[in-house]
Amino acid sequence: MKAARAAHSPNAISKSSNYVITALFWLYTIACVFPLVLVIAVSLTDEMSILQNGYQLIPKAFSTIAYELLFEDSAQIVRSYGVSIFVTVMGTLLSLLLTAAFAYPISRRELPYRNGFAFFIFFTMLFNGGLVPWYLVYVKYLHMGDSIWALIIPMLVQPFNILIMRTFFQTTIPGALIEAATIDGAGEFKIFYKIVLPLSLPVIATIALFNTLLYWNDWFLSLIFISDNETVSVQYLMYKTMLNIQYLTSNVQASEALTRGGGTLQLPSEAIRMAMAVIGIGPIILAYPFFQKYFVKGLTIGAVKG
Repeated sequence: MKAARAAHSPNAISKSSNYVITALFWLYTIACVFPLVLVIAVSLTDEMSILQNGYQLIPKAFSTIAYELLFEDSAQIVRSYGVSIFVTVMGTLLSLLLTAAFAYPISRRELPYRNGFAFFIFFTMLFNGGLVPWYLVYVKYLHMGDSIWALIIPMLVQPFNILIMRTFFQTTIPGALIEAATIDGAGEFKIFYKIVLPLSLPVIATIALFNTLLYWNDWFLSLIFISDNETVSVQYLMYKTMLNIQYLTSNVQASEALTRGGGTLQLPSEAIRMAMAVIGIGPIILAYPFFQKYFVKGLTIGAVKG
């Protein structure tokens, strides 16, 4: 009798449906992993083999020349990796703190002028001061040129993330719970730290993942504010390397000068592009399983346990 009730429960599915769903998820996983594997394979393929046979999952001619060329200046790559890791970690933590500190007050109905504060944030999503005033403020008045903080501060507050977190606070955190804590004598900071944040792990993990990807993939701030090689991010370093390769391979005068000197210019441009993509991925692939743990924990922390 129990087995029959279990078979007809609302969450029960047949074996054939389970097999189909499992197969679909396996296909989806392969579709997600295949491009990454292909990029790694092409980065380890000889340039002539790529030109003759195209991209192949199993290289016909194995070569590590692309990585050898990139790591000729390994000290610069390591230094840029350190800059990117510091900027990503520090920027994500500070951005989360400021986002939560702004989103929580405007989610409370008791806050005076909360609609005005929300409109101010929304307005900055539609209009900005332009690139030149933005640059002058950070370089001339805040003196952040060639500073690592120039890679962190401009992206600390993202209006879209604030609106997402505010909506989560309004729709998920029970108002009765906050009122009960207030009656028990808890202050606003204690309510925020002890009640709101533990119940908000899903949205915190989501915003943290957004910020992590934003900071790690950013190269534009290095292009705008950094003029030396000491503080550039790894993404900008790869971008600059790619531009140099494109210049050398497309510069007719450089090719002619090498030919007159008895040399030839042979750069594995395709393999180097893929090798730069592999280097640029770096530790960012570890962010997804790390944040997934907090997704699951956040979804179950407020559940009723029998």
